[in-house]
Amino acid sequence: MFDKFKDECGVFGIFGHPEAANMTYLGLYALQHRGQESAGIVTFDGNRFYEHKGMGLVSQVFKGDVLHDMVGHVAVGHTRYSTTGSSHLQNAQPLTGNCA
Repeated sequence: MFDKFKDECGVFGIFGHPEAANMTYLGLYALQHRGQESAGIVTFDGNRFYEHKGMGLVSQVFKGDVLHDMVGHVAVGHTRYSTTGSSHLQNAQPLTGNCA
């Protein structure tokens, strides 16, 4: 029962494009039907990660100049459909972490 793939959420990624954040936004917008609870994007410019996520629809989370500040040629995005856990920002993805 627990070893089955769970595919309720939407995931989109881009590699090697100068507008990776914008392309990922469009991909998540197209996948909005896969999850409408929260949305998030993480980009990477080769040195640093840039992250933005929030509760709500993709168009609500990425308003204004948010995408403009997310530089990088690599991006991954996620729309959440809650199957476990509560509906809070701490459960929004993609998840990031620091390590040595």
